[in-house]
Amino acid sequence: MQFNSTGKVAIIGGGSWATAIAKIVLHHEERINWYMRRDDRIEEFKRLGHNPAYITSLHFDVNRIDFSSDLNKIVEQSDTLIFVTPSPYLKGHLKKLKASLREKMVCIAIKGLVPDDNITISQFFQQAFNVPTDNIAAIGGPSHAEEVAMDRLCYLTVGCTNIENAKTVAELLTNKYVKTSVSTDIEGIEYSSVLKNVYAIAAGICHGLKYGDNFQAVLVANAVQEMNRFLEAVEQNGERQVIKTAYLGDLLVTMYSNFSRNRTFGTMIGKGYSVKTAQLEMEMIAEGYYGTYCMKQINKHYHVNMPILDAVYNVLYERIAPSVEVKILSDSFR
Repeated sequence: MQFNSTGKVAIIGGGSWATAIAKIVLHHEERINWYMRRDDRIEEFKRLGHNPAYITSLHFDVNRIDFSSDLNKIVEQSDTLIFVTPSPYLKGHLKKLKASLREKMVCIAIKGLVPDDNITISQFFQQAFNVPTDNIAAIGGPSHAEEVAMDRLCYLTVGCTNIENAKTVAELLTNKYVKTSVSTDIEGIEYSSVLKNVYAIAAGICHGLKYGDNFQAVLVANAVQEMNRFLEAVEQNGERQVIKTAYLGDLLVTMYSNFSRNRTFGTMIGKGYSVKTAQLEMEMIAEGYYGTYCMKQINKHYHVNMPILDAVYNVLYERIAPSVEVKILSDSFR
């Protein structure tokens, strides 16, 4: 199915990236629908004029937003749905969904996989809700929500098997501070969005252990190669070039930026925090924690050489000392 227009747009989720995307979309749309799970959070948003929990500096004209905690209502009243919930909670949100998604344009702005099922978000929508492949788009970075809030120049890539649908979604997201490109490599964009979070945790661990810039550069170079090996094993795509912004660009910003919650999480682990303590102190989801486990399970099928993924997995899930794992990793790099 080809969409010549995005129609009525809905944001599904209430976190920082959902808030940033709502800001972007409101540059084009006079009104949007916005699903948030908690009614008290919605009422506070309406009263304050900003998200009470995330990017509180970003103010909205709430008269242009139709909020609801009723997901079925939001889906029924919308044509384009932008899902921006943390991946571990996606299935829980959608358990109550009865409205059909088959005729909707489903846009994925989730940087994760579906835990337990160990599948991409696009695969989940295809399998669980019978959404046609051409009706699903993945939104890749590099873009941090905090920089969107400050109108800093950002770049997004929209991946969809139907390139015209990708262009329609990209047009919705393009404005004076957001530049967009399109691609048919939806699977590559999704997997790279997961892997870059895993590698950001690795970068944070190394930072916490006081490894310097030299080693970080080598870590990045090896992470790019590891990502490319995995993507090629999953699906060879003649269009894909990992040096492009959706892959390398997103990887770099996530591994280096102070806004990266995955790097922050990794830094805490490198400094000696336990996984649980780091998660409690952050108060935000580090998608890479869940992504590491899912990718480890997925790679049991592909058997790709992924030493960085293995090292992060061993630290987070096998409780092996970060110093031990990074020493083994450093000895393998050239």
